[in-house]
Amino acid sequence: MINTSETLAVQTIESFLTPDETAQVTKIVDDHLAVTGWVPARPSEGLAPPDAVQEILSGAIDRAMPVIRRAFPSADSVAPWLYHDLKPGDRIRSHVHGMGDPDERPVRLGRVVFNLQEADEGGEFYLDTTACEELWTDRLTEADGVFEPGTRLVHEITARSGPVSLDAIAATRWVCRPPAGTTLVYGSQLIHGVTPVTAGRARKLITDLCAGSAEGIGPRPHSGSYARPVSPPH
Repeated sequence: MINTSETLAVQTIESFLTPDETAQVTKIVDDHLAVTGWVPARPSEGLAPPDAVQEILSGAIDRAMPVIRRAFPSADSVAPWLYHDLKPGDRIRSHVHGMGDPDERPVRLGRVVFNLQEADEGGEFYLDTTACEELWTDRLTEADGVFEPGTRLVHEITARSGPVSLDAIAATRWVCRPPAGTTLVYGSQLIHGVTPVTAGRARKLITDLCAGSAEGIGPRPHSGSYARPVSPPH
């Protein structure tokens, strides 16, 4: 059952993709961008990559699930991946996704991010930890087979909405510089963002890590797409 600490966990998976897989994904995405001419309207906008990329990433998730479940034992599915492309001047401001509506299934347990390309300067992913009480709602979950009773829930907070300005609170910042081929999994109740890109290009692939799916399949939180089942816990 999901508890609060699971939604605040962090786990890395080194060699999530092999060099050959990374090169293959990069080529497929580049070919797709050349055909579609897609340019993000804002830094946070994502593009669904082709099925061939989804399949490669799905295979990598299957390999990584034993490691992911060390920190996220409730994980049972992932949503379709999205591609993000940040240029100089782009940043992702501090925000908290939260878990969505805890009465809906599946629940967004965490997020998975793979850096397809690091920026030459800037564009670094970060997590902020804080004891700020204003981040949290007064709601405590009840026993329903998914949540541990009494699990606390944060507000969903963006740079423009929420009960507190994330840039104004006292927090400790943890900047992530993963080695090539590494993916990062972090709880959905953690503050996070991306520092401004100052040179080069930051390219990321991101998905939701979900829990509580009916037979491993269910709607992705806040979207109409569907989560992909992964192998059951061992």
